[in-house]
Amino acid sequence: MSTDTEKHRALLNALKDAQGKGDGSFERAVTDAFEHVFEHLGRLNDHVSLGAPDGGDPHLKPGESPTLR
Repeated sequence: MSTDTEKHRALLNALKDAQGKGDGSFERAVTDAFEHVFEHLGRLNDHVSLGAPDGGDPHLKPGESPTLR
């Protein structure tokens, strides 16, 4: 099993285990889960970035306003 899948299962189990405890563990589990989601989104963004080849802003499309970026 991949490390990422193991991480997902651990995060889900932590959420399930913490429900209704009232000791702050649920909030911690939610925060941990969202941090992991944001890691995924960061990696996804790196793969689909619309930046120009030099890393700058992409070229404007005909009629596109630079102020909308």
